[in-house]
Amino acid sequence: MAATLGCRSSTAVVSPDTPPPTTATVVRSGTMSGLRIDRVVTSGVFELDGGSWNVDNNVWLVGDDKDVVIIDAAHDAEPIIKGVDGRNVVAVVCTHGHNDHVTVAPELSRRLDAPIRLHPGDQPLWDMTHQGVSYRSTDDGEKISVAGTEIQAVHTPGHSPGSVCLYLPEAKALFSGDTLFSGGPGATGRSFSDFPTIIDSIRERLFALPGDTEVYTGHGDGTTIGTEAPHLEEWIARGN
Repeated sequence: MAATLGCRSSTAVVSPDTPPPTTATVVRSGTMSGLRIDRVVTSGVFELDGGSWNVDNNVWLVGDDKDVVIIDAAHDAEPIIKGVDGRNVVAVVCTHGHNDHVTVAPELSRRLDAPIRLHPGDQPLWDMTHQGVSYRSTDDGEKISVAGTEIQAVHTPGHSPGSVCLYLPEAKALFSGDTLFSGGPGATGRSFSDFPTIIDSIRERLFALPGDTEVYTGHGDGTTIGTEAPHLEEWIARGN
């Protein structure tokens, strides 16, 4: 099993039907007319502060049959490119700079002729994996157009200084990276992270969204804003 690196309340990010680490799956679902949300699961190693952990990551492909945005660039380019399936890639957007979310960002950018997007607050983390590789800044409130809708960047520091979530109001969908999981906030026990900051980000930025907003997480199963919001005080009492 792959150890969880996001939500403290879970012991693993895999389910009984999760494929072995050398494979990836694409699961397709529809949220609004013409919009596709595809999930590619890749496996690899997260490294920080001298430690390493085997992890399964969700890579999200958001778009339609013509254009797509890749959310996170984890571990292995081949299954992600297979999921893209020949579509035009508008951008490779990294929710934060941890190595397991940016592993193949430069490769995807090169092979798919798409810009890499990252919040500059995570420059130190980016440099640990891709020092000298350029990217375009993803700023709070910025909008990326795809499939007739807009993806809005929401800066949610805490898990890392430059963590962002990506919100699609029309689709009632939020891609939370490692900021919010089913059962709690992302981990804050390592370098460049802070528990009070992630709590503030979740309270002020994410729990202000409609309760029926679907949350697509960076690892493991999804949830909704309405499911998680009542538990904020429990998480605060539990602490980091």
